[in-house]
Amino acid sequence: MLASPLVTPTWLQEQLSRTDLMILDASLYLPNEPQVADEIYRQQHLPGALRFDIEHFSDPDTSLPHMVPSVGRFARLAGELGVTPDTFIVVYDQKGLFSAARAWWLFRLFGHERIAVLDGGLPLWRNLGLPLEAGENHAEPQPAYPTALNYRLLCGLGDVQTALSVGQTQVLDARGAKRFAGEVAEPRPGVAPGHMPGSLNLPYDSLLNADGTLLLPQELRQRFQALGVDGLHPVIASCGSGVTAAVLLLALNVAGLPDGRLYDGSWSEWGQHPSTTKALGHDQISSGSS
Repeated sequence: MLASPLVTPTWLQEQLSRTDLMILDASLYLPNEPQVADEIYRQQHLPGALRFDIEHFSDPDTSLPHMVPSVGRFARLAGELGVTPDTFIVVYDQKGLFSAARAWWLFRLFGHERIAVLDGGLPLWRNLGLPLEAGENHAEPQPAYPTALNYRLLCGLGDVQTALSVGQTQVLDARGAKRFAGEVAEPRPGVAPGHMPGSLNLPYDSLLNADGTLLLPQELRQRFQALGVDGLHPVIASCGSGVTAAVLLLALNVAGLPDGRLYDGSWSEWGQHPSTTKALGHDQISSGSS
């Protein structure tokens, strides 16, 4: 187990010669964003970095976006990427801290704990004048990864419905305040606006500094405590499609609080499911950014 799931650009630059190091660009953009992660990776990426496509590492048999793949699929793809139990992975993304947390969570879900997130991602690395490469790097395939699925990090729609009805679990929604309140349309067609009744809004970007790095542990604990998250009750994190919910789980870890669970379908599932209730308005919204 790592002392912290975050590493700094300076630390990572000093580790580039390690033979067990693998750097992954885990960038992802929303459907309403014009950027293409693969193209930006080819234009500039960290030295030696491989492309980690979250959509590729997902379940191809569901219409929901980037859902967790089967154990067999993850094991095969991780092996093809060159990951072994001894690999030390550092993930980053092109925004700063956005989708890298999803990759961090996904590897931990399947039992790989030797993984960290580059704090500040590509923007901070670039702003510090650290070296970058262009083109593509190619993986050195290994046998299928020996997975050990940690079900305590994952939950589904039924789990969230039960948690909200019982009331002993805190459900945090990482979307912006306007999306949470249903004041703006969702970026995916067919998904209703609003939020889960009883959930609390903690926009993921309210946990970040201006340079895209995560707040200090004490500041994170204060943000969580403002919502009543004290480590005594279970936490479920949700968002639009299971990506920025992982930022909340990363922040919990950095803050020294117990691991939460990620609702994989998140609002993409809840917002279009016929059995769910959708609430509107600003009730129970935290003081985070919109």
